[in-house]
Amino acid sequence: MKHPVIAITMGDPSGVGPEICLKALNNPKLLRVCSPIVFGDVDVLKQCAKRLGLAWTCSVLNQRDPEQLHHVDGPTVLHLPNLEPDGWQPGTANARTGKASFHYIQEAISAALAGEVSAVTTAPINKEALHKAGIPYPGHTEMFAARAGSDRWCMMQYSETITCTFVTVHIGLAEVPQLLNKERILQVIELSAENLYRIRRKKPRLVVCGLNPHAGEHGLFGNQEEEHHIIPAVEAARRQGIDVEGPLPPDTAFLPWRREKTDAFVCMYHDQGHIPLKALAFDTAVNTTLGLSIVRTSVDHGTALDIAWQGKANPGSLFKAIELAAHMAHPTALNKSIS
Repeated sequence: MKHPVIAITMGDPSGVGPEICLKALNNPKLLRVCSPIVFGDVDVLKQCAKRLGLAWTCSVLNQRDPEQLHHVDGPTVLHLPNLEPDGWQPGTANARTGKASFHYIQEAISAALAGEVSAVTTAPINKEALHKAGIPYPGHTEMFAARAGSDRWCMMQYSETITCTFVTVHIGLAEVPQLLNKERILQVIELSAENLYRIRRKKPRLVVCGLNPHAGEHGLFGNQEEEHHIIPAVEAARRQGIDVEGPLPPDTAFLPWRREKTDAFVCMYHDQGHIPLKALAFDTAVNTTLGLSIVRTSVDHGTALDIAWQGKANPGSLFKAIELAAHMAHPTALNKSIS
């Protein structure tokens, strides 16, 4: 079977994206499970490679040609020149790099929607740079949902150690309660069950976290979000045959013994799941958007401007993200781990 072609967006040029993309293109184990093509700027990548002493052995495409993309069989870069050589520097959030990173993403989404690539894996973007460029998205998840989504999607942070899915993501904490309802929570439970079966080929066991301390303590804390929204969603999921428990108090949901028997935790808001996940699996977790018409995975870290272009970036999360993208695009294509 031909390796799946995975489009890797370069991320914000001023961050660690160029460095980890170069490391991915030079990883022989990764090349055994997919054909990677970075959607980015060749000049930026060559400049980064020269600064860090990294090998440059890539083929270059100068336009998004479907026939050429279908026949990618080694480390390749699709050159998308959208960045002036002056006016930006590594390690600094900049409107120009924000605009460029958005351009790479949009081209990769277009290629995936057209069937020119098997999946998309994204390197990190910088929210401040996006904002400076006037781009009205708080993150990758919302961009992909707008172009390739449906009315039924969610974020999943996946690792072998701990996996979390999210009912709400990039919003302020005060906004969370008003966005919770039975239908949305049930959607996330269903998407979690469907996609974990797709990845692991077994019926998953899920835990749903409460919103309030002690999962509301029978209505004593909060505004009965558990009673009005979370419990009805859990009960509806059980009637569908989903193996789900909850709502459980968030402060004890992630204890070691419970993690051992849980495939994924359904979390009500961003930090409820990201804090334990990044504490336990920072370098190996993969961000993926469930429910899209295409496969999309991402690193589980930011642009790390403080160490950008210094040779210090750990590419482990990107490797795992590419591996998972290849597996989700073609489940039989992946024979071994690349970690």
